Amino acid sequence: MGAISSLGIGSGLDLNGLLDQLEDAEREKLVPIERQVETENTKISAYGQLQSALSAFQDSADALNDSALYESLSSNVGGEAVTAAADAEAQPGSYNISVDTMATRGTLASTGVGAADTPIIDADADQTLTLTFADNSTKEITLAAGSTLEEVRDTINASGDSGVNATIVNDGTDFRLALSSSETGADASISNFSFTGVAPFDADRDVDDGTGTHQSGTDALLNVNGIEITSPNNQVEGAIQGVTLNLQEEGESTVKIEQDTLAVREAVTSFVDAYNDLKGTIGELTSFDSETGEAGDLLGDSAVRTVESRMRSVLSGAVEGEFSMLSDIGISLQTDGKLEIDADELDNAVSNNQDALSAFFVGDSDETGMAGQANTMVEQLLSTNGAVTGAKTGAENSIESLGERYTRMEQSIDQTISRYRTQFGQLDGIIAQMNQTSSYLTQQFDALDAQLGRN
Repeated sequence: MGAISSLGIGSGLDLNGLLDQLEDAEREKLVPIERQVETENTKISAYGQLQSALSAFQDSADALNDSALYESLSSNVGGEAVTAAADAEAQPGSYNISVDTMATRGTLASTGVGAADTPIIDADADQTLTLTFADNSTKEITLAAGSTLEEVRDTINASGDSGVNATIVNDGTDFRLALSSSETGADASISNFSFTGVAPFDADRDVDDGTGTHQSGTDALLNVNGIEITSPNNQVEGAIQGVTLNLQEEGESTVKIEQDTLAVREAVTSFVDAYNDLKGTIGELTSFDSETGEAGDLLGDSAVRTVESRMRSVLSGAVEGEFSMLSDIGISLQTDGKLEIDADELDNAVSNNQDALSAFFVGDSDETGMAGQANTMVEQLLSTNGAVTGAKTGAENSIESLGERYTRMEQSIDQTISRYRTQFGQLDGIIAQMNQTSSYLTQQFDALDAQLGRN
């Protein structure tokens, strides 16, 4: 008997359909594993949200756990004459500032030449341009033979330490080289220039009165609390200890250097907001809707319970000092587990007792103050062996184990279906053979009946 190439041909039965049904039934065994993988992936995503919220809270605690925060100073400026910035060396104080003269750059123009792109330097040899400044210092610049006015300009500008910036100005008749001192101040002012060979043009040192082609640079002149100060530039450092004054215009301003209460207040507020965001994230992950039966991804999770327990322990605990608890600075724990700020109490602590506030949040070391304890607590939770990271790692390991189990199950199903296919093929052949035998016997009986009928 020849081999049957397709199931059911020999028997006439829908063996392929039956085999598909058996395979579907076998593959149902994979569904629980797929659901478990989906559950573990959901947990991993939820743990990631929890980690992000914890990290944000840790960042806010880090900001409060810096003693420099409570020592920082701010500058408040009245008037338009100056702006000011204070650094760590500044001291609280008030200053009346009068800007009499702004620092300016010196300028000097040349006499004119007919064209900017025609050679003006002797074609036979290079020349040296010597720039002279008000403090009698000089700078030499080599000009290539055959240079045009444009090339002279470019050569000057290509020399990074020439002390001037060069441009070309057309006065309506001729082209002039216009030089401007790179730095402000009297000493840095360009005052003259000369050539070693035949000069292609001269310095036009017309009246130095602010209206001519030659204008000397000036030093800034200002008065700080009655003390006259000169500066070669408009950024004045050192006139007031730890304060940089940026002169904006002639006129008067007041500068007050005082404790930066705004930075501290913002840091405390960020700490509270970050905790409340963390609490909100935990609430979403552990929620349960009794009407719909929908539950958060981490409802009843032991890692979340550990986080909440550790957070309550730190934030409701006490530290040594004038301020010992969050409630002492106007921060209270509400019935929903979130923090709330009493703005008046916090403002009073920030404005009048930053030393005690620093002792409360920072303490004597990085781990003794409230912020330090919070930071350490989060660091432990997020460490490799911490509750949150450990739970996430456990879910990842479960997925890996489930993947291996899924693969083994698939292989087993494939083997089972292969066995069924073989058995169905054998069944198909047997039935086909039986059908042939039945057909043969029927023919024989029919023939015998016919013979008996004739007799």
